[in-house]
Amino acid sequence: MSIRNLDRMYAPRSVALIGASARPGAVGNVILSNLLGAGLPGPVWAVNHRGGEILGQQVYRDVASLPGVPDLAVIATPPKSVPGLIDELGRRGTKAAVVITAGFGELGEEGRALQAQMLAAARPHLLRIAGPNCLGIMSPGAGLNASFGHVQPGKGHVAFVSQSGAVVTAVLDWATSRGIGFSHVASLGGMADVDFGDMLDFLAADPQTKSILLYIESIRDARKFMSAGRQASRLKPVIVIKAGRHEAGARAAASHTGALAGSDAVYQAAFRRAGMLREMGIEDLFDAVETLSARWARRPVSGEKLGILTNGGGVGVLATDFLIDEGGRLAEITEETVAALDKVLPRTWSRANPVDIIGDADAERYAHGMKALLQDKETDAILVMNCPTAVVNNLSAAEAVIEAAGGSHKPVFTTWLGDKGVREARAAFQARRIPTYETPTSAVRAFMLHVRHNRNQRLLLEIPDAGPDRAMHDRKTARALIEQALTEKREWLSEAEAKKLLAAYGIPVVETRVVSSGAEAAKVADELGYPVVLKILSPDITHKSDVGGVALGLDNAASVEEAASRMAARVARVRPDADIEGFTVQQMARKPDAFELILGIVDDETFGPVILFGQGGTSVEVVRDKAMALPPLNKVLADDLISRTRISRLLEGYRNKPPADRDAISMALMALGDLAADHPEVVELDINPLWADADGIIALDARVRVMPAKVKGTARFAVRPYPLSLEGSLTDREGRVYPLRPIRPEDMHLTDELLANSDPEDVRLRFLSPLRKLPRQLAARLTQIDYDREMAFVVFTDETRKEFAAVGRLSEDPDRERAEFAIIVRSDLHGHGLGYALMRQLIDYGRSRGVGEIFGHVLRENRSMLNLCDDLGFTRHPLEGDPTIIETRLSLR
Repeated sequence: MSIRNLDRMYAPRSVALIGASARPGAVGNVILSNLLGAGLPGPVWAVNHRGGEILGQQVYRDVASLPGVPDLAVIATPPKSVPGLIDELGRRGTKAAVVITAGFGELGEEGRALQAQMLAAARPHLLRIAGPNCLGIMSPGAGLNASFGHVQPGKGHVAFVSQSGAVVTAVLDWATSRGIGFSHVASLGGMADVDFGDMLDFLAADPQTKSILLYIESIRDARKFMSAGRQASRLKPVIVIKAGRHEAGARAAASHTGALAGSDAVYQAAFRRAGMLREMGIEDLFDAVETLSARWARRPVSGEKLGILTNGGGVGVLATDFLIDEGGRLAEITEETVAALDKVLPRTWSRANPVDIIGDADAERYAHGMKALLQDKETDAILVMNCPTAVVNNLSAAEAVIEAAGGSHKPVFTTWLGDKGVREARAAFQARRIPTYETPTSAVRAFMLHVRHNRNQRLLLEIPDAGPDRAMHDRKTARALIEQALTEKREWLSEAEAKKLLAAYGIPVVETRVVSSGAEAAKVADELGYPVVLKILSPDITHKSDVGGVALGLDNAASVEEAASRMAARVARVRPDADIEGFTVQQMARKPDAFELILGIVDDETFGPVILFGQGGTSVEVVRDKAMALPPLNKVLADDLISRTRISRLLEGYRNKPPADRDAISMALMALGDLAADHPEVVELDINPLWADADGIIALDARVRVMPAKVKGTARFAVRPYPLSLEGSLTDREGRVYPLRPIRPEDMHLTDELLANSDPEDVRLRFLSPLRKLPRQLAARLTQIDYDREMAFVVFTDETRKEFAAVGRLSEDPDRERAEFAIIVRSDLHGHGLGYALMRQLIDYGRSRGVGEIFGHVLRENRSMLNLCDDLGFTRHPLEGDPTIIETRLSLR
């Protein structure tokens, strides 16, 4: 369940408070006061078994006595009473409840049992529950304050969703004093039902919400959160504050990847994949609210070049330093701007950006500086700063900035440094919704918030190159290796097995032979050629170098036998408990220009498989140069993962060292994502080191840990991978067979060719408007889909798979109650029943997903599509407000 009945929760026509209290300061008294004071247009009913009157309101003794059915119930009664109340309210027709009461899942087994009873009571009635153990919810635009917060928030366009009620009250107190309002405020508490995924889906579609701020302590349903987050982030900025960045006790991990993959690093990877922007502390949270509530915040910042206007050169330098540290860009103002400023500023002004207008700058000088920078073509946003002096009124300078900013759409950030002497100026900025900050650091960070959002959006529009051909992966060999280990009750594959597994997925490996003795090792070394590397072979030892289990550069048979003897004795002494099965021998690779990297997979408890990349070698856990990403990866995402490490700059080459083959590294990262999707038994994987140079990559060592799969297939993935099982074919009524598969991100150019090869009238009938080529943003949206909520089947003209014959799409709502279809068939292939076959494919897919109803919007003049729908049992319905369109519907339940 996702957004169903959340409209009743956040825009109720009537509210009942169960547990109203006459005692001043009691939770039930504060909530009733807030409900009455928020301006709800409909009735607010108070319920208490004593009856009487509270705050001038009649009090009803029980739910049965209420004069009507409340859309929303707020419950502040003892925990054991809650399941019965939920059942009674549901039977009456109430569709939403906020459970303020604590004493559920947070109190152990008894509390969890009570919570299960509450949910079981709600389920038959589709009654949604916020909480339990929460502050409550608020929707100022709807006149709703169903909380025991201490202030009434104002109306605004920022939504704030938090697991912590204390954080909510702190933010509301801070924001209210600055005149900042909200569209919705939600304290989720125990998240027994409504969680972050539900709220993201709801707020993404809410026209009053222009940006979303989340305070997160934990995620319950990772896939729902990721799907909702990716959807919301495409539409509006989503800012995340994540608490609990440092675990008191990290889990013990046998692999380097496991040791490097802390919980917070995985959350960071998830937020990045979802397109969210992460901030770190409570100060950042306040600054984010200030920024998102700005009057210009409903429009995106168009670029990332910052102009700085200041009366203090020192603070201008400090702001510039921090901007560069954060990855920002200082605008290079044009010669025209310099000339314009020369005419109105003292000769001693900086004549560059930052624009230092000197310490005695008055309001007129600030006005001239603002006018020039607002008109400067190279400046995308402006930071205006003021250091207080005794010779100038800083309030008049602020008013000059306000007046200049009022006539421009260019974002303006302000910092009036100081405290008592600048309060009036800050208040003036806040009154006009121009964001103002106490320090240059906070102001620059606020600007970079928008820059990072823009970069995320651009990343979404990049067209990835094709990744490794999944059909070329040797799944049969990989499956046999894994099943053998599981059958033998082994968690770890041997080094040789691990390398065979990697080779099955196209990752080059050093040939590795397994031997049982030093003599056999010498014989194999003669065959491979010298020098060789000798390693201990034991299922109980994963870090071989730690116990002296690696010998390098052995250049003859005698040295191999001697090394084997010494190694066996040393390991037996250091690890007497280890089962020694023999040795592995491999030719010593010689790549003097190679970079040592680490690639890996770790299975996170919340988000499932995670891919790791970084600088490898024996010091990997000391250097800790790594980045993580949620699979599946495409070329763009793999390249982005590499770029987030320090070693990525070295991979570009330096001095006489040539650049490494980054494409080969990216392909290996994508292959690891495929491996994780195909084999849920793989819970940890290390390739360390992977050598990379100009000639490609090669894995020198690998560790793979396997365990029986807890869930089938890719259900543990937070982002549903490409559904390989849906590949197949369609047959038209004449018996012609067409290859079919789900759409991929790299299909954008084939989509453009399909439109170019179709009659313009057919394209108009599909998109309800004339198009010859899809806008880039729309094309990216249609090809980079979330397979967990949407499916697009592409049909090829023949086995060469070079041209699309048709595309059929099914887009589900978050509740899977309805899914919208869309189909386009290339014009020269009309009349063969291909569209009919494709629609049947969509219907079957929707039914397999549990979708309740399929619908589509069809122009009245598109008789062929309307007739096709009629033949398949769809019914026709006029679309309210548009007489040119028919909505066709087919029930699947």
